Amino acid sequence: MSSAHLGMTPPHVSVGQVIPGLHPAAGGPSRTIVQLCDALARRPDVRVTLVSQRRWNEPVMLSEERKVLRRIAESRSGVSLKTGLPLRAELLQVLRGSSSAVLHSNGLWTAVNHWVTHQARRWQVPLIVQPHGMLEPWALAYRGWKKRLALSLYQRRDLESASLFIATAEQEAESIRRFGLRQPIAVIPNGVELAVGGGEEILTHRNTARTALFLSRVHPKKGLLNLVNAWGELRPRNWRLVIAGPDEDGHLAQVMSSARQQGITECVEYVGEVEGQRKAALYRDADLFVLPTFSENFGVVVAEALAYGLPVITTRGAPWTDLERFGCGWWIDTGVGPLVETLREAMSLPEDERKAMGERGRRYVQRYDWNVIARQTAEVYRWVLARGPKPDCVRTD
Repeated sequence: MSSAHLGMTPPHVSVGQVIPGLHPAAGGPSRTIVQLCDALARRPDVRVTLVSQRRWNEPVMLSEERKVLRRIAESRSGVSLKTGLPLRAELLQVLRGSSSAVLHSNGLWTAVNHWVTHQARRWQVPLIVQPHGMLEPWALAYRGWKKRLALSLYQRRDLESASLFIATAEQEAESIRRFGLRQPIAVIPNGVELAVGGGEEILTHRNTARTALFLSRVHPKKGLLNLVNAWGELRPRNWRLVIAGPDEDGHLAQVMSSARQQGITECVEYVGEVEGQRKAALYRDADLFVLPTFSENFGVVVAEALAYGLPVITTRGAPWTDLERFGCGWWIDTGVGPLVETLREAMSLPEDERKAMGERGRRYVQRYDWNVIARQTAEVYRWVLARGPKPDCVRTD
């Protein structure tokens, strides 16, 4: 009789979670992978090691759960880090002495991801690949020549070596299938930390204007230029657009230049990169959240905004059709025109109606509790190791 039937804790699974970097400015995965590892480590049936690398003394996202074993390779050389060699030695330590190991590789294209695949083949352990939206059409087209070269050299073979893929939504699963990959796909959303705290006041003019918040990387993919252009066309009275997040590739200068050309700098405010209580304050003090993205595999900031009771506007580039299904936001086409129309509608709603939408969103997002996500992920690990039944989240079509 199995240990599950006897009410005993099943034998643990050892998993190596590997991500190329954990810098706070690296985007959603650097945060969500740490949170997933914390949630997995709270389970009695999983032992999790988080493997990554960083420049010497560079900040990284920290684990809250002490049971997470962290192996973070360091180097003073950026060239060395690009090769992934500092991480390879740490990865070997995860694999030695564990007959039930699973490797969970986050992202594509980097030398780190290639080394994970190489070691999985060498040690004959199951490899789970989570692309984090990197097989979406927009992402493939962005700097596409580099990706075509990588595919011909190593990435196509690496993808074909995966035992299973994890997608955060059905939309991403379809992108994986369109790429010609036929392995099983587990559809597991990112989790969201549901606790809502306070925070310091960081907005100016809070008492004189309502706030539409954009909080994400300041990157061309996120559609900020469309948002600023829509704002310039609308020029809404008693509303401010607040932009928060790390500037990437100098895109902020382009965004603010557009705001200056349209004469709207008085109602467009950039507050920089935010985390912790500063981020909580922004969510708490906003009235509306906008993510006009071209492409997202999930969009964790959408879930965070819903957890804070904000109605959300996002595009069909993100897998959030449930915003309209559950009456907590708008799911629109990309472009300036749809943004103008939807912003006008959202801003003209009575305050109590916006708050009712936010409350529906707060109830809806409870399904993204990290403990639920960790249970589904652990079930996938067991199935890949042939130590458990096929989870409902796995599709083999």
